[in-house]
Amino acid sequence: MISSADDNAMAPLKVLVLGATGPTGRRIVSQALARGHQVTALVRSPGKAGDLSGARVVVGDARDEKALREAVSGQDVVVSALGTPASLFREVTLLSTATRALVNAMKAEQVFRLVCITGIGAGDSAGHGGFVFDRVIFPLLLRKVYADKNRQEAIVRNSGLDWILVRPAVLNDKSGRGAIRALTDLGGFNGGAISREDVAAFVLDQMQADTWLHRSPLITW
Repeated sequence: MISSADDNAMAPLKVLVLGATGPTGRRIVSQALARGHQVTALVRSPGKAGDLSGARVVVGDARDEKALREAVSGQDVVVSALGTPASLFREVTLLSTATRALVNAMKAEQVFRLVCITGIGAGDSAGHGGFVFDRVIFPLLLRKVYADKNRQEAIVRNSGLDWILVRPAVLNDKSGRGAIRALTDLGGFNGGAISREDVAAFVLDQMQADTWLHRSPLITW
């Protein structure tokens, strides 16, 4: 068991958040600001960024390498909370396309720390989501999304950056508990849930800590 509050006293950083208008991204932005970090949010739709008060908002597409370079310039760390809707039939490429462009932009701008959120079901965490997730939700709604998450993870792993891949268990909007489990040995683990608040706290802790550097912890209550 680790406390998500153990490393809150880190030095202030300049952090770029992708996916800042999503439900997890918003919590990352608000918690980062509360910790004293300088936050830049790259958003595609400025109308959705009205409540990101305190953050510097840059309008651009996360798949556009030029826009990414402008947003990445001068940052200490990038947090990717990009998500994509479920897709029954259409191929999903947003996550891998944006991540490939992001890696190129980070290298060009000499920014090397990347904390990237994927999810339970990615990589070797597949088959550990519990009966309903693994047998119903994943094959019917998320198969194409997770194919792209796997491509995204491969791009991050081969990037040469100082990366951490964070795989949350099934997300909910409950209050954070302040303590979570971070697992890489998933033997005997099935199911699990975690709040977006606790995911945000864990992700922010990884901006300087090296405990999970070049690793892919699954985080759960």
